Amino acid sequence: MSKGNQNLSSHLWDSSALYRNALKTLEDASNTMSLDPNILERLVVPKRALCVSVPIRLDDGTVRVFEGFRVQHNITLGPGKGGIRYHEEVNLSEVAGLAMLMTFKNSLVGLPLGGAKGGIRVDASKLSRQEAQALTRRFTMEISSFIGPEKDIPAPDIGTDGQTMAWMMDTYSQGVGYSCTTVVTGKPIEIGGSLGRGESTGLGVVYSIEEAVKYLNLQKMPAPKMDATTTASVHGFGKVGAIAAAELFKRGVKVLAVSDVSGAIYSSKGLNIPDVMLFTSKNGYLKGYPDAETITNADLFAMPVDILVPAAIDGVITSANVGTIKAKIIAEGANGPISVDAQKILEEKGVFIIPDILCNAGGVIVSYFEWVQGLQNFFWSEDEINTQLREVMTKAFRRVTTTVDKYKCSMKNASMITAIERLSKAMLLKGLYP
Repeated sequence: MSKGNQNLSSHLWDSSALYRNALKTLEDASNTMSLDPNILERLVVPKRALCVSVPIRLDDGTVRVFEGFRVQHNITLGPGKGGIRYHEEVNLSEVAGLAMLMTFKNSLVGLPLGGAKGGIRVDASKLSRQEAQALTRRFTMEISSFIGPEKDIPAPDIGTDGQTMAWMMDTYSQGVGYSCTTVVTGKPIEIGGSLGRGESTGLGVVYSIEEAVKYLNLQKMPAPKMDATTTASVHGFGKVGAIAAAELFKRGVKVLAVSDVSGAIYSSKGLNIPDVMLFTSKNGYLKGYPDAETITNADLFAMPVDILVPAAIDGVITSANVGTIKAKIIAEGANGPISVDAQKILEEKGVFIIPDILCNAGGVIVSYFEWVQGLQNFFWSEDEINTQLREVMTKAFRRVTTTVDKYKCSMKNASMITAIERLSKAMLLKGLYP
């Protein structure tokens, strides 16, 4: 990397651990594969970033200004694609790191899409519905020249949902003068959303776990059987973690512990996940669930389970707690849940890590399906969606394991190499303008 890019990275982007980890993962992969240094130079920093002020009038009549961001890391393969996050810790560096991960995720699973991400620095739980709508519409207006069905296509993320996307779609449509359903994905079914989108990320996590079990068995390595003898714990019982837990439960896996922002719960006999989901749908949080013990997140991570699914936020497994991890397989349902230092320690211990850009790609895969369906005005059944999702996830997983065999490297390294190989070929074919 040139001295110029090192300075640019340190001054503009790398204030967040997530961005630094993404950059280190990129550099490790580029060293293993002997990547053209000119390609690496172009991948280190995003193509473009937009920072906006988002002023809204609160319900009490006061005006408050929020910070908003949209970053496009690389659009060589197609339009930018990535979620919009509402969280009080959102910043430019984090959004840039997430956009970088989206670039490699989309490349890895073979989508004709680039990598982007966006967000607003706000605690969405403190907003009324009217305030959330005002915030979303003003933010959409501020970034409207940056997004579009052929430029950059947002989707839901932490703190946002289908309703958020409906407001974004309508605001953008008001500006262009017609109903533009393909400007966002993750919309409600009634306005052009796709069947299976809400479950897609969590379902993809479980598809990748199933492939991991098959791969480990083929390699004659210790592996769970995906039945009642198998145990799991899930950190983050939200849009990804709850579905992953439910799908594991359907397959007979004993889910011992789950957690959300209110805390963690545990049952030695295994939690009844459908009942837990019913409780959270009525009460909002896990806290108070009657048929389980209350434990800490530290207890959850230290549990001697076969499968651990960190599905909440980034940076939850670090050098500080990695020594307590006893899981055999870690499926990264969240983006960047394991720090680079912790990753090395886990790999040395023989823990099989399913990398985030592979493991949680189900959401963007079905988002792509939604985008295609909208462009064609032809919609698929949920069975067709899930069949295609499994096929794309399976092919991507096997491409990564082929790379593992080729370079004798870890899954994490191999997933990045696989993504970079496709992306770098496209970049070299297009050349450099001017």
